[in-house]
Amino acid sequence: MIPTKSGSEFPIVETRDGVKLQARVYRPREDMANLVIVLVHPYTVLGGVQGLMKGIAGGLANRGYKAVTFDMRGAGRSTGRASLTGSSEVNDTVDVCRWVLQNLGSDRILLVGSSAGAAIAGSAVDQVERVVGYVSLGYPFGLTASILFGRHNKAILQSSKPKLFVMGTRDGFTSVKHLENKLKSAAGRVETHLLEGVSHFQMEGPDFDSQMADLIDGFIATL
Repeated sequence: MIPTKSGSEFPIVETRDGVKLQARVYRPREDMANLVIVLVHPYTVLGGVQGLMKGIAGGLANRGYKAVTFDMRGAGRSTGRASLTGSSEVNDTVDVCRWVLQNLGSDRILLVGSSAGAAIAGSAVDQVERVVGYVSLGYPFGLTASILFGRHNKAILQSSKPKLFVMGTRDGFTSVKHLENKLKSAAGRVETHLLEGVSHFQMEGPDFDSQMADLIDGFIATL
């Protein structure tokens, strides 16, 4: 693990099946909560890497939270091969959460996933007891996306842990109506936040990082 002058660290997390995941820890100047936010990046097969989450992670660190990003298998500097459906990446997420609990001095985790990462994180939520909540940024609930990621839907919809779903009203993968219909069956406390006129990939861009960090910060205050 190599500490840097900015206070970030770049640990390697080894999974139970021997894959080595490159991670990054963002540390606040003053830790405001006994909580670590683990962020799961978009679909590796389409170029998703942890760097896409650095703006949100940095923003959360500025707000007083430890945040962790990582390259799932086959992404960035991580070893292994990406899966088409995100099945193996669920194990990556669980193993990173376990590493966090052992190494970062906290016993609570908030899982945040973007796009396909939201589906993957949703499958991991109830596999880690110390995950206390979940935030989805652009969950791919749409019919076409569900061909690849639909197998993850049941896990997050049946979880009783608090959930926040953030989506643009012009998301090309999921319509607002489809989102609302899916969430009717969701267990536990469910919140939604819609960004008017914003598309899926637009919301993933750096222009919205600060707003995403604000929404996550506000959700944490309700846990």
